[in-house]
Amino acid sequence: MYAIFETGGKQYRVKEKDLIDIEIISSKDGENISFDEVLLVSDGDKVFIGKPFVKNALVVCKKVADIKSKKRIIFKFRRRKASRKKTGHRQKLLRLMVEKIEVK
Repeated sequence: MYAIFETGGKQYRVKEKDLIDIEIISSKDGENISFDEVLLVSDGDKVFIGKPFVKNALVVCKKVADIKSKKRIIFKFRRRKASRKKTGHRQKLLRLMVEKIEVK
């Protein structure tokens, strides 16, 4: 069984017991987070497709940790101007474990 859900403007394909990294949402460690914007649920032979979301479908996840992504380097350079700027960015992420996918 797998599902495709949407959060933070991105779509994620998940199965039970998967670990995923999403954009940060305020929550406590060990807290359950549920997503109801489920676009598709597949259970072997049955496939439920939402228009735009599947009714009564839920993806329940458990918060594992707050993490940071890999550092990204931003380098701006203007030729013949002696102008250069180097900065970095690390996005804050939330690591979740998918506990269950349910369709009622």
